[in-house]
Amino acid sequence: GIAVRRWLKQSNPGLSALLTERLGHAWENDLEELERLRWAADDPEFRARFAAVKADNKRRLAQVIQRRVGVEVDPASLFDVQVKRIHEYKRQLLNLLYVVTRYNRIRANPKGDFVPRTVVFAGKAAPGYVMAKGIIKLINNVSRVVNADKAVRGRLKLIFLPDYDVSLAQAIMPAADLSEQISTAGMEASGTGNMKLSLNGALTIGTLDGANIEIREQVGAENMFIFGLTADEVAAYRRRGYSPSEVARANPELMKTLELIDSGHFSPGNLADGKPIVDRLLSEGEPFFVLADFAAYAAAQDEVDALYRKPEEWQRKAVINTLSMGIFSSDRSIREYAQRIWRIKPVI
Repeated sequence: GIAVRRWLKQSNPGLSALLTERLGHAWENDLEELERLRWAADDPEFRARFAAVKADNKRRLAQVIQRRVGVEVDPASLFDVQVKRIHEYKRQLLNLLYVVTRYNRIRANPKGDFVPRTVVFAGKAAPGYVMAKGIIKLINNVSRVVNADKAVRGRLKLIFLPDYDVSLAQAIMPAADLSEQISTAGMEASGTGNMKLSLNGALTIGTLDGANIEIREQVGAENMFIFGLTADEVAAYRRRGYSPSEVARANPELMKTLELIDSGHFSPGNLADGKPIVDRLLSEGEPFFVLADFAAYAAAQDEVDALYRKPEEWQRKAVINTLSMGIFSSDRSIREYAQRIWRIKPVI
């Protein structure tokens, strides 16, 4: 579970005030009180106020981004967020491949109608984890090129926020529109970032892994973007053998993305910078199935764009996400431990 006073009351005072206005203060100590407000997802006035809170939070995060990395982003764009420890199984690379693919699409069709998107990464790598550090470097390299390219200006920005910590998370979580929870199915024990983001009104794009499964049970599959291989399918894939190069050859758009990274386009000062990552993604039996899930992930991102063009529908689903998170409070977790395991009663 997650700490409600930290991740909603303190992090998102605008949303907290709106909830308190409708429910009183009881939800602060019993998050399951939010269920009493589920009807508000169909109330246009509540949705409008909910959307106004999100817009304020996005403006604040835009200021943080400007201050920290000197990049100006549009608060009206879709804020697509992946904030977590940098690890191959969490598949920041899957997200980054899609960013480069989107970049290619815009450059190939400069007059096309693209949903403006700001993609935000944050997280730390373990000191000795060479590949994770390479992923951070590649994100920054791609960011520099994409953000300076006039052909995509106003339609795509890529941000890596350094020194990720709780204070920075408290600025990011309330501002996110889309929550990236895209680990290889069967490999995520149960992180809590997805809970914090959903509680603050972000829609999840994710695999059936970790707490995404429980979140889907609470919010409904129709209010998330689920894609990709299941844990059983991953296991079967491993047994019969996985050849990422075959997957890439069958997908010309993906191959173009890999070739652009491999060419040194994003690291003109060192043309070989991206090669180790491309080699890893194409290596036989690559254990995290990044390329295997790419087509499904890109299709799910098309669904994200389509929904974001319908703000009323998007806001309804965002409200449902927030109001369905009651079960994920750490208060409920501790209460169940007290009752079932420790067998202790509260002191009144």
